Amino acid sequence: MEEKKVSGEPQIGKNPDGEEFKVTDRRRISLDGERQASGEGEAEEPRLKPVYVEELEARTKAAEQKVQEIQSRFEQLKSQLQRETDETRQRLNKAADERARREKVDFISSLLPVADNLNRAIAAAESGGSLDVLLNGVKGTAAGFENALVSAGVEAVPSIGAQFDPELHEAVDTIEVEPERDGIVTSEYSRGYKIGDRLIKPARVQVGRSKEGVRHLAVE
Repeated sequence: MEEKKVSGEPQIGKNPDGEEFKVTDRRRISLDGERQASGEGEAEEPRLKPVYVEELEARTKAAEQKVQEIQSRFEQLKSQLQRETDETRQRLNKAADERARREKVDFISSLLPVADNLNRAIAAAESGGSLDVLLNGVKGTAAGFENALVSAGVEAVPSIGAQFDPELHEAVDTIEVEPERDGIVTSEYSRGYKIGDRLIKPARVQVGRSKEGVRHLAVE
C-alpha cells in the first residue's frame, strides 16, 4: 500500500548539474485545506424550508391563535348577554304578574260594596220594607257595580238612540218607525260592555225599521 507523504514535508531533488536541493510541495497543503473546508461544510444540517415559508407558517400560526382568542371572547360575551336577557325577562314577567295580581285585588275590592248593598236590599225585602226603599237599594247597587266596572277600564256600549252597529249590537227584534229613525236602536234588553276597542259583550237591542227601509232591503 502506497504511503501518502505528509503535506508540506520537504523533498530532495537534483538539478542537471547533479546538485541536490530541497523542494516543498505547497499543493498538498492547499488541497488538504480545501478538503478539510469541504468536509466541514458537508457536516452542516441542510436547510429544508426557505426562510419565507417559515415566516409564513409563523404568521399563520399567530393568526390562528388570534382567531381562537376572538372566538373565545365572543362566546363569553354571548353567554353574558344570554344571562342578562334571561334575568331581564324574569324581572319583567315578575313585574307583570305582580301588576295583574294588584289589579285583580283592586277590582275585587271595588265589588265588595256592591255585595254589601245587595245583602242590605235582601235584608230590607225580608223585613217588609217599602217598595221605594227596596228600589233605591237596588239602584244604588247597580250604580256601585257600574262604578266598579269603570274603575277597571270597562265601558258600557252606547245603545238607545245610537245607529245600529253589528260590531257592538245584537238585534233581538225590530219595530216599525218613521223613515228618519230607520236603523236606530229603540230599546235595550241587556247592556253591552267593552274594554278599549275590544268588545266583551254585545248589547242586546231592538232596532227601528221603516217601511221604506224594509222595502229597500227586499229589493236588494
